[in-house]
Amino acid sequence: MRQYLNLVQEILDQGEKRVDRTGIGTVSIFGAQRKYDLREGFPLVTTKKVNFKNILVELLWFLRGDTNIKYLVDKDVHIWDEWPFQDYVIANNLTEKLPMYSEGWKAEKLKFIEQIKTNNQFATQWGELGPVYGKQWRRWQGPDGKTYDQIGQAIEQIKNSPESRRIIVSAWNVADITTHTKTAPPLCHTLFQFYVTNGRLDLQLYQRSADTALGVPYNIASYSMLLMIIAQETGLTPGVFTHTMGDAHVYLNHVDGLREQLKRTPYPLPTLKIANKPMTELMVDDFVLENYQFHPFIKFDIAV
Repeated sequence: MRQYLNLVQEILDQGEKRVDRTGIGTVSIFGAQRKYDLREGFPLVTTKKVNFKNILVELLWFLRGDTNIKYLVDKDVHIWDEWPFQDYVIANNLTEKLPMYSEGWKAEKLKFIEQIKTNNQFATQWGELGPVYGKQWRRWQGPDGKTYDQIGQAIEQIKNSPESRRIIVSAWNVADITTHTKTAPPLCHTLFQFYVTNGRLDLQLYQRSADTALGVPYNIASYSMLLMIIAQETGLTPGVFTHTMGDAHVYLNHVDGLREQLKRTPYPLPTLKIANKPMTELMVDDFVLENYQFHPFIKFDIAV
């Protein structure tokens, strides 16, 4: 995973400081790209421990077309908790009483997540993130009132028109962005495109905003795994994942942790095995990550 470490180094060396939406501040570059050949191993960062279960459960959640965190919470995955909880805080006029990341805020969030887990009515009301990836990938709402399954359409195109240059899945729904009122930001993974050549399936993601410390290791693994799933579904060999980033940034409170990572020597890449089942039948236990060696975990706070 030298590609990832080189990206981090490039941002720290050449990036410019910028004020950002969260108020934390970043150092960033614009227009970065890295390539990961899945035939060389599964590209999961090894210079810190990355929670593969979180990535897997999140991806299956996307592919279900789900947009409520209950599915994640029930599987003890909490990477989307902050946004619906902050919506809850704002809606109930608790922002002064519960400043973000204060001890009171953290304690109340634990109660909120327990309610999501145990109270279906509460989860329905407060667990919804809005028009995030699951909706755009599987339930895009067209101006004609019809719902479009972009993942399903991409699979059919790969099977029937593999030479097409239009095998694209877009998450950037302008109508939804304009009317979006929840805390979760407009989707960062803007669109991705499949490319078929010589029995191999490649995938390129354009990501408008890339949180290099916390998000990018997840993004690399998630879209590589998606490539493997779709390749299996279409009878092709998974090839190269190309990760193209617009604003590739490091939050200023992540710099020390990343400098620690840069001191570490990467381990060999692990291997990911997926059960030979249709995509719609895949469950968490159908994915086996083998030979994952990693350096100790580094804590990075999420910026909401």
